[in-house]
Amino acid sequence: MDLKQIHDLIKIINKSNIGEISIEDKDGKVTIKQKEEPVVTVATAPQQVYNVAPAAAPLPVAAAAQPAAAAPAAPKADNLVTIKSPMIGTFYLKPSPDKPNFAEIGTEITPGKTICIIEAMKLFNEIEAEISGTVVKILVEDNSPVEYDQPLFLVEPN
Repeated sequence: MDLKQIHDLIKIINKSNIGEISIEDKDGKVTIKQKEEPVVTVATAPQQVYNVAPAAAPLPVAAAAQPAAAAPAAPKADNLVTIKSPMIGTFYLKPSPDKPNFAEIGTEITPGKTICIIEAMKLFNEIEAEISGTVVKILVEDNSPVEYDQPLFLVEPN
């Protein structure tokens, strides 16, 4: 079985519900397994209803105050700007393996500052920030493929 046939099989399996396939011919044996996505099960406890005496009426008010305190953090997420990939390629956070990252969580960026490299067709393209702010989250792992317009960073503008 040649490499092209193996690549074609991988594409077919990725598009299907098949978890694993093994093929054997005169040249050898090939086994292809799909990555198993971790299954997250969320169980909620049964809710119990209690009759509360009027003296305990302030308790619901205190419980209502807790979500209100968490509410101001939510609008902050609306403030974030997404930096997206301008091309298809391989995403790199470093100029070379022995150099430090261009950007990390908490890094202050300014327009024109290189924040990553995307390799496309053997060319290393420096991606520069177009806004000033603080990197809040890096959405792509180093040395991984990215698509056009794929979110790369979340930045809180200054």
